[in-house]
Amino acid sequence: MVSLKVFGTSKAEGVVPVGIDNRPEMLRRKTIANNARLLIGIAALAMLPAMYLLMGGAALPFMIASILLAGGMISLSSHQSAHFDSASAIQVATLMATGLVLTMADPRVGDAGLGMALMGPVLAALTTRPDHRRASWCALALLILMGATASIAGIGAVPLGDSQMPMASTFGFLAAFAVVAHSAHRISGGYEVHDKAQISAYRHLIDHVQDAVLRFGSDGTILLASPSSEALFGCPRYQLSGDNLGNRLHVLDRPAFLTAFADANQGGRSRTIELRLRRDDPHAASNVPRFVWVEMQLSPILEDAGRGGRNEVIALLRDITSRKDAEAAMAEARRAAEDASLAKSRFLATIGHELRTPLNAVVGFSEMMTSGIGGELSTTHKEYAGLIHQSGRHLLEVVSMLLDMSRIEAGKFEIQAAPMDPGGIVPSCLSMVETMAADRKVQLAPEVEADLPLLTADERLCRQILINLLSNAIKFSHEGGLVSIAVKRQGQSVNFSVRDRGIGMAPAALARIGEPFFQVQEGLSRKYEGTGLGLSIVKGLVELHGGTLRAMSEIGAGTTITVLLPINGPETKPGETADIVHLHREPLANTIPSWQNEKRKAQ
Repeated sequence: MVSLKVFGTSKAEGVVPVGIDNRPEMLRRKTIANNARLLIGIAALAMLPAMYLLMGGAALPFMIASILLAGGMISLSSHQSAHFDSASAIQVATLMATGLVLTMADPRVGDAGLGMALMGPVLAALTTRPDHRRASWCALALLILMGATASIAGIGAVPLGDSQMPMASTFGFLAAFAVVAHSAHRISGGYEVHDKAQISAYRHLIDHVQDAVLRFGSDGTILLASPSSEALFGCPRYQLSGDNLGNRLHVLDRPAFLTAFADANQGGRSRTIELRLRRDDPHAASNVPRFVWVEMQLSPILEDAGRGGRNEVIALLRDITSRKDAEAAMAEARRAAEDASLAKSRFLATIGHELRTPLNAVVGFSEMMTSGIGGELSTTHKEYAGLIHQSGRHLLEVVSMLLDMSRIEAGKFEIQAAPMDPGGIVPSCLSMVETMAADRKVQLAPEVEADLPLLTADERLCRQILINLLSNAIKFSHEGGLVSIAVKRQGQSVNFSVRDRGIGMAPAALARIGEPFFQVQEGLSRKYEGTGLGLSIVKGLVELHGGTLRAMSEIGAGTTITVLLPINGPETKPGETADIVHLHREPLANTIPSWQNEKRKAQ
């Protein structure tokens, strides 16, 4: 038997909340209250005839009416005190107590008292908690045992043939039957209202949800299609009934759909897949099918398993064509950007090699001319030759940086790591930039920590790193400023720090440190010359060593560039350093194959 407690909650007595949609619990409470009033009303109606019979010597009807009246009033009082489970239990106890009195009064084995007592567990099954139900059945068993013992022994408070026994038995049984019938009627009405509300809510949801909803039977046929499916498939819903969905699937996506459907239908597992479906267009000029991308969520209805353990399946379909088009466009743009980057790297490598040979000749012959090997030159010609030599060396340095950058990005830059003294390269690097520092009247201040461990790195590249950092620091320092270089141990790394007190950088520019060709001051009116490749090359060389590059700066207070190189050298072996190093990393979209060209492959 189903109880009203199935709808509501099973919390402890007196603390069951009635929420926004807890109408079954409200129905149970009203049923308990009505049962109490029904007991009081029946007992009150029978009280006057019972009192009349009592004056004639028949006490049993009065006793039955008194028990029913007292039980009803106590139950109603408990209900008004919000002790709903206690009120229901009192009603069950009232019916069983009345049945016990009738059973003990009637010496016969089969009497109305046992029938009335049986109504107690029935009422408990309808309105009370599980523990009260178990207690009522135990009480019924004890009552039957007592009645059977009394009947066998011939014990009875009312002799056979006394007219009060049929009247009391009929009155008690009708009262119990009225209470149980009322509860059963309310339960039936509660189930009907609840089911109608559930069905109405689900129908409203399916009719108004934007995504298409399909319900598959256990054999895979479509049983229901929502109105929104007409817009997705471009056809009336009745054309989707049966097994017509398979003909609308793209031929390449049918295996994925069948696998996912089998997982939901037979395995009871929810699945989400992306596939292509044919969308009909009655106004199309050609018969070429048009496919749209759809995300399908398949969920099994586990409580409605059919034959062979198969489940019905609910499918939720969402049109994701625009998202797929955007992903395909992004993938195409990414491919085009990679092709452009590769073409740029090849161009830089080619033009660099083509420029280096003539520039070496220009630098060499201009140096010969200034030294007088080809004959003495006039003062003016010697000055011109010096300018040619200076410009040629500048161009040669630019070409060398372009070649270094292209080799790093192409993964062609190999390092030869070997143990070296990290502090020993500082004097030679300072001597390389002394002339530049003297021209700008910048003071150089080395700070090398004593007893530094040997560093496993490429010494030539470490010199190049320090020279580039020092050159940048001198270039952006104020005249008469100070540039300091510090070398010290920091954990399992060696710290190379170059600090200047120059113009500094804004946070936006600091975040772009290491980008190729980036300069703080851009445009034709910029004050400081350069290609913007120095720090990008430094960053690439540091990453080849497995190190990190950090920068701190403040406008007007200077900049500090810190390079951390691992003492034990890079994790890769020298033969594995041909991995591609991207100097400027940007978030890349996942590679997604283009699908538009596959639209015409469906049967």
